[in-house]
Amino acid sequence: MARTLINVPATAKRGEVVEIKALISHPMETGFRTGSDGALIPRDIIHRFACTYNGEEVFSADLFPAITANPFITFTTVAEESGEIALSWTDDQGNTQTETAKITVGQDPVE
Repeated sequence: MARTLINVPATAKRGEVVEIKALISHPMETGFRTGSDGALIPRDIIHRFACTYNGEEVFSADLFPAITANPFITFTTVAEESGEIALSWTDDQGNTQTETAKITVGQDPVE
């Protein structure tokens, strides 16, 4: 489906706010253009994006036709424990793609 670049910190301290970035390569066809045969090209946009952290949803977005091709999505979450961050998106054709990254969370420093 789409080629993706994901940036998730490999390590973080417990309670630290971490930034997650995703660049999704997707053509995002609007449905308003015509092909060489004069017929409308069917709309094909990413309409749902979600992120889970160890299976719990921490961020989601519903996307609409005004979204750009190759969307860049950035958001933050709090690092609670080591585990897996999964980014998933679904397009109008019903294709769903999921990419994952691991994060290792260390203990707070002793004060």
